[in-house]
Amino acid sequence: MKNSNFITRVILKNYKSIAACDVRLQPLTFLVGRNGAGKSNFLDSLQFVADALNSSLDHAVRSRGGIIDVCRRSHRELLMAPNHFSIRLEFALPDGSTGYYAFQIRTRLARYEVQTEECKFQNGNLTTSDIYFNVVRGNVKDTSVKVAPAAARDRLYLVNASGLPEFRPIYDAFSRMGFYNLNPDIIRDLQDPDSGDMLIQDGRNLTSVFNQLSPGVMKDIQEYLQMITPSVQRVYVRKFGPKETLEFQQNVSDDKRPWRFLANNMSDGTLRALGILVALFQGNQEPQGRVTLVGIEEPEIALHPAAAGVLLDGLQDAAEKTQVIVTSHSPDLLDNKDLDVESILAVEAYDGNTIIAPIDAASRSILQDKLYTTGELLRRDQLQPDSASVISEKT
Repeated sequence: MKNSNFITRVILKNYKSIAACDVRLQPLTFLVGRNGAGKSNFLDSLQFVADALNSSLDHAVRSRGGIIDVCRRSHRELLMAPNHFSIRLEFALPDGSTGYYAFQIRTRLARYEVQTEECKFQNGNLTTSDIYFNVVRGNVKDTSVKVAPAAARDRLYLVNASGLPEFRPIYDAFSRMGFYNLNPDIIRDLQDPDSGDMLIQDGRNLTSVFNQLSPGVMKDIQEYLQMITPSVQRVYVRKFGPKETLEFQQNVSDDKRPWRFLANNMSDGTLRALGILVALFQGNQEPQGRVTLVGIEEPEIALHPAAAGVLLDGLQDAAEKTQVIVTSHSPDLLDNKDLDVESILAVEAYDGNTIIAPIDAASRSILQDKLYTTGELLRRDQLQPDSASVISEKT
């Protein structure tokens, strides 16, 4: 699993409901907490980075309702509200390179600028000095490269730096993160063929991505799907003129041959399960690490509780090659005494402020001694952030 641990540490300040956060991630990480605690905001901070790199910083801001909705709001007077937010991501690449990428965006009313942006890492071969850039308010202050591209105050510099071979692997890694809240109704619709090899957030190109999977990956997905929905034997992509959809072979009682059902006749649970499995295993193809990180919102929705164990197996299996982050408040999904206690981050909201930290010492001891499962403690509302690990918003 160690090779899949792409983002090792996340430090946030003033991002949406998160005043301050400093946590370490595992190959498989669960964000556990009540509805509205802020689990989705943590995932969204990582998606913000991917969106800003794949499209533009302006698109990432506007798609979230504007900079006022991105930068944390304060209960204090408007003049005392935070005027900036920052994201720092420490990473490790498959080639052994380690470093960090960070930026701070300053806000003023409805406007914003990239106040600082830094990237620094040590190449995996350990024979070269640090590779880095440091940009302040649209000016390249320091860099390890001889000829540096121009910077701008309203854009992330890593996009421009991606044209340089030194920084291209960093750009590729952060732009190849996928985040998913799959919509069965959209998956049911006839879909346009898509040349993209990465699943879109709501599943609107699921047929195309599924069709591009290698036979081995497709076989793994179908085996997991059959354990979740035993009557489903196979899944195919079927064309309808310029469109395409999914076709399911399903066993029906009193009939020796399986019946065929199109996606528009399948249940929400089956469609979501297939979408989740494709999201998880799409990175298990060559070249390895094609998708560096997968974040999934509440994968247990619409699934029978008995399928939770199979889903957990799938998450753990996928995390051997692709880093996985999951938000959940399902005791059934976490009902396993062998679950790594380091993989659990507790999320709570206090006075509108999201707290994210490893679980408290008492719960950690109980889980390490295998007296209860994480799911059992969650049912008892005994998974709380460790107060000793919570950082102050003033730090």
